[in-house]
Amino acid sequence: MRILTALAAATVAVAAFITPAHAAGPLGEAGGTLALPLHDAVQVLPAADESRAGYQRTSFRHWVDADRDGCSTRNEVLLNESFLAPEQTAPCRLIGGEWYSAYDNLYISSPGALDIDHLVPLAEAWDSGASAWTPAEREAYANDLGDERSLVAVSARNRSKADQDPAEWLPTFEPYRCQYLTDWVATKMRWQLAVDDRERVALTNAVADCPNVSVEVTFAR
Repeated sequence: MRILTALAAATVAVAAFITPAHAAGPLGEAGGTLALPLHDAVQVLPAADESRAGYQRTSFRHWVDADRDGCSTRNEVLLNESFLAPEQTAPCRLIGGEWYSAYDNLYISSPGALDIDHLVPLAEAWDSGASAWTPAEREAYANDLGDERSLVAVSARNRSKADQDPAEWLPTFEPYRCQYLTDWVATKMRWQLAVDDRERVALTNAVADCPNVSVEVTFAR
């Protein structure tokens, strides 16, 4: 009952924002914005059963050099998230630098010891709606530099996350978990990805103890 009540309230909030001209997707059209309290944002995520049928990682072309500056998406994230900038040599080879891996509260001084994590994994995106996207849309998702929450530099120790959603995996560093959950919801909102019943229940329960911060996104599609 609590979930249904929150869903009804949040739906009203979304309806107040979306005009017919913006109703291209479940939440809005590409380029539109939406801001909701975290607890409401969880409830307005589109609902759908998940299916991994046909998924291949190669369906998402990633680590491209979209702006043709010599740096792949991976290196762009490393450059953006370093708190001590690495030395950069042609063609965008990174040497040294310092990073903070929030998933496990580690400081790392080697680019090679870092993974770039899709906060919402590629397989999870496929399950949640990306299977129906065009190849160009999937490439844009896999290389999303338009929102700093989409891609995160973390230590390679976090590979246990794999393709799991918050019902199955959360960062080991507990003080970061509310931020992780908030960013997960924001990424799903940004790309208008669905959640199944199990994921929504897990998110609802997990964020209940988190600050009810505003989640603001610009829709990517």
